[in-house]
Amino acid sequence: MSMQRYELEAWLGDDHNLTDDQIDELLQQADEINDRCGNDQDEAREALTAAYRLLSEGPDAVTADLAQRRAAARAAEADALAGLQQIAITRIGRGDATESGFARQAGVDRMTVRKWLGKS
Repeated sequence: MSMQRYELEAWLGDDHNLTDDQIDELLQQADEINDRCGNDQDEAREALTAAYRLLSEGPDAVTADLAQRRAAARAAEADALAGLQQIAITRIGRGDATESGFARQAGVDRMTVRKWLGKS
């Protein structure tokens, strides 16, 4: 479904500082984003935000910010996985959890848990 201009202007709010031509460009990008993202509203919202930021802030600033956010997210994921691995080793080793039960609880697949246990 296409986004209507009034919907985009409502999303932007009053202080968007875009020209009419930029709003037209963003509206076209919004339609492309909706086609690409389908029902994933989170992905669509992030993509539309990036498209807006490109128009208002410029590519270098937006790219640097998103690259930093991605690096921080990857570091946080690595930290969480290291902690989950230690918990898996401890709990499964003591018999407090099964491989499949811990995998479900941790949101990973059983083969990941087996790898953490040195069983792969």
